[in-house]
Amino acid sequence: MTEAAAHETGEDRFRMAMRASGIGMAIVDLQGRWVEINPALESLLGYSSAEMVGRTTAEFTHPDDIALSSSLLEGLADGAIPALDARKRYIRRDGAAVWTHANVALVRSAEGAPRCLLVQIRDIGAQVAAEDQARSDADEFAHALDASNRHLQLFADAVAHDLRAPLRSIESFSGLLADRAAERLDETDRDYLNRIRAAAGRMTALLAALNDLSHVTRTTMRLARVDLSLLADWVGAELLDADPHRRADIQVQPGLFVEGDERLLKLMLTQLMGNAWKFSRERDPIRIEISGERDDGRLRIAIRDYGAGFDMRYAHKLFEPFQRLHGPDQGGGHGLGLAIAKRIVDRHRGHLRAQSGPDVGSTFFIELPTAAAVEDTVHA
Repeated sequence: MTEAAAHETGEDRFRMAMRASGIGMAIVDLQGRWVEINPALESLLGYSSAEMVGRTTAEFTHPDDIALSSSLLEGLADGAIPALDARKRYIRRDGAAVWTHANVALVRSAEGAPRCLLVQIRDIGAQVAAEDQARSDADEFAHALDASNRHLQLFADAVAHDLRAPLRSIESFSGLLADRAAERLDETDRDYLNRIRAAAGRMTALLAALNDLSHVTRTTMRLARVDLSLLADWVGAELLDADPHRRADIQVQPGLFVEGDERLLKLMLTQLMGNAWKFSRERDPIRIEISGERDDGRLRIAIRDYGAGFDMRYAHKLFEPFQRLHGPDQGGGHGLGLAIAKRIVDRHRGHLRAQSGPDVGSTFFIELPTAAAVEDTVHA
């Protein structure tokens, strides 16, 4: 070790490292004035050390960041904030704003008294520009996607509307033909006519289901306390009214309350209970049971029937649109009912699954957040 090196103090070595650093560094006094500037900071801001030392940091700070910088400086000086790690903007000599990442630490004397501030400043202009561009691209993409979805929805609504008119005509005139010409038609002709009417009815039901699927996907949810037991009784009454000649035993456990959108939850029950009704048509009476229990902030609901059931090997297809596990002669419909129910449960931050077996019936398990859990999710 040379004699000069032996006499170097810690401060001398620190200043040598500071001058050699490629990161902007400075010493600032407790009043916010520059005390010492390294070459990297001179290069970053375009000012010489002689032009900056003795002047306040606020003179070089972007006007929008001065108030924040002053409050943080006070917190550092009085010890309330031990260190600072934040973004701020400085103004270069040429007037351009430069985004920086500033790391500021309070330096104390051997006795523990605040002495000065040690500042490290890195240029992050390129990073901020990239982030701004990414946000702009994301906003542009979201706007384009939203516009595309609106156009697609308008197209779907227009197609559905235009299809309903000829379908109503087919149903109406085929009905009139069946009434007026029944005696003149032979068995084959009546079979053809019945097939036409049935196909038109299926198409009408499919359009209604597509409209429901679109609605549950894009509608704004209105959260409130919902009595699922009351909704299940309501749906059960509608099923009985639609098929008054069938005997049915629908048991609903009272007191099943959740927080959700009442309209969507009724539609969910309509799909699930209607599904149970369809696939129980060979049973007399039809039996449907709705029960539930609370568990760890969740309401677990079971909708059970004793109908045809299905093979669990195909359960992965159950909630996919247009996937049917039964043919029309077995009660199979348009393949959208369970997809609609699944989408509604998903929008309520819930889960839907099924358990079944051929000829032993099916149970659909719905898990929904309780009122407090849903409120927390909405606020989040």
